[in-house]
Amino acid sequence: MTAPVVRLAGERDLPAIRRIYNEGIVDRVATLDLDEKNEAEIATWWANHGGRYPVLVAESAGTVAGWAAINRYSQRCAYDGVADLSIYVAREHRGEGLGRVLMAALESVAREHDFHKMVLFTFAFNAAAQRLYRGQGFREVGTFREQGRLDGRYVDVMAMEKLL
Repeated sequence: MTAPVVRLAGERDLPAIRRIYNEGIVDRVATLDLDEKNEAEIATWWANHGGRYPVLVAESAGTVAGWAAINRYSQRCAYDGVADLSIYVAREHRGEGLGRVLMAALESVAREHDFHKMVLFTFAFNAAAQRLYRGQGFREVGTFREQGRLDGRYVDVMAMEKLL
């Protein structure tokens, strides 16, 4: 297997980003979104990225196999040094180490954009994601009990952080 190539995403990548995100929605392991996203919704999401809030894609064998994004944590200027992050890997590429590759690239980009800290929120039951994040130096901040509803039941969401 050749090493994945990580690069800045472009508009041409939106169909792949949408497909991978929708897999995350359907699989119920990475987001509280319940409904798959259409092209217009992904276009609106895309419009909120760029500049200091880039989206990266990882290509494997010429195909987008995963993506990662730096998201605005808060509109309040006091939090300008905090980056929220998202990482999604296509079903057929999970377990290949793409999450680690994307995380390392995202951290590098966050440093370039003068972020002081990265934060994320993950399901308390998603042990695989927590292994990835801990392996990259994130620590658990705490768990929000019954933070959101997923398929009619409340689920706990863990907050994690890493100082850059």
